[in-house]
Amino acid sequence: MLASALPRLPTFPAASAIPALMPPQPTPSRSAAATAAAPRRAPVADYALLLLLATLWAASYSFIRIGVATIPPVTLIAARTLIAGGLLALAMRLRGVALPADRRTWAMFAFQALMNSVAPFTLIAWAEQDVEAGLATILNATVPIFAFLLTWLGSRTTAARHEAVNGRKLLGVVLGLSGITLVIGVDALGGIGRQTGGQMAIVAASACYAVAAIFGQRFKGLDPMAPAAGSMLCGAAALVPLSLAVDRPWTLNPSAASLAALAGLAVFSTALAFIIYFRLLRSLGSIGITSQSYLRVPIGVLLGAVFLGESLPPTAYAGLVLVVAGVAAMTLPARRA
Repeated sequence: MLASALPRLPTFPAASAIPALMPPQPTPSRSAAATAAAPRRAPVADYALLLLLATLWAASYSFIRIGVATIPPVTLIAARTLIAGGLLALAMRLRGVALPADRRTWAMFAFQALMNSVAPFTLIAWAEQDVEAGLATILNATVPIFAFLLTWLGSRTTAARHEAVNGRKLLGVVLGLSGITLVIGVDALGGIGRQTGGQMAIVAASACYAVAAIFGQRFKGLDPMAPAAGSMLCGAAALVPLSLAVDRPWTLNPSAASLAALAGLAVFSTALAFIIYFRLLRSLGSIGITSQSYLRVPIGVLLGAVFLGESLPPTAYAGLVLVVAGVAAMTLPARRA
């Protein structure tokens, strides 16, 4: 059913048309409509959730590295999406919220799964078998750059501009990437050129994440759990058969550490993280939500320093200031005239 619907992806409605897929709602009063139309300043809760999301996804690098030690990448990611999708679907059932039943929405879930889980999860898991963690983090932190460029191109080629693109957000992209380099240390870039295949895989994953962040704005009319659960279930539907055919998981002998890493990856860095992700897309937009890619870097470095005794490079603290400034530039709303 999904396969027959996918060719019609280019005809999907714009984000403003998605509420038409939902049950009709009462017409708001004039005052309520005026309030809804006015741009709101993101509350402190949004920034706390952005920090939590960055922490959950920063932990995923460690989970993946431990997991792929004894579980092949495709099987690890297939299990990740299957467990996360099942947990999210169960949570929706307990809340009394039903998943959409129409083919168009499920085709959109399938495309979101391809861009936000199937392709990038697998590419990163495969690349992390060879690419150094520091360099992988820098390469994956290019997501906001791709999101900015794609949004800018979209605003120039389509009449419907879903998000403002301005110099302040471009400055945020530059500040954030500069800060990341300082936090990790310029020496981490010395690995560029080696393991080229793995490095290009991580860059490709970053581009996929950017496309997913922009496309994900189409789900604003849905409960945040719906696209999270739907995309994870679609991802599992694609990856589980591949895992069975390629890795024959019943023949594997994963370690306890890898299984524990898989559990943490599925429950915290996927199920919980994607609920937060789709919730923040509503308020911070696609460029704002991708700014957590920058936050992941200092969080990961600090976690390593606190729990693993790793030392911070001398430039790390200056880098942290630039990262925070970059995230602020990409997420703070413009002042109203």
